[in-house]
Amino acid sequence: MGILDSLESSGILGKLGAAVLPVVLSEVMGTGSQGGLNAIVAKLEQAGFGDQVKSWIGTGQNLPISADQVRQVLGNDTIRQLAAKYNIPVDQIAEVLAHQLPVAVDKASPDGKLPHNA
Repeated sequence: MGILDSLESSGILGKLGAAVLPVVLSEVMGTGSQGGLNAIVAKLEQAGFGDQVKSWIGTGQNLPISADQVRQVLGNDTIRQLAAKYNIPVDQIAEVLAHQLPVAVDKASPDGKLPHNA
């Protein structure tokens, strides 16, 4: 059982998602230091995760991304800052972002295209 499974079974993921995750994702993908959704997508593609990104933007099945891969793209400093700001353990926030980032990108591109101003 991985940490994400234990988070889901204990209800922590649901609580994080309901209370904090929308704010964290909007900060990561918004106008904050990461530069918006298009900048996050570009960083993911440059880091070699283009297949995952294409699956999230496309209309098919979303390919997964791991917490370590999210950390690699966003940087440990950003992950630590978000964890401290929202009082979430670093390992948990990386897991939650890895689980929810594909969903967020998918929802932001409902017709299989990423908005230009995202």
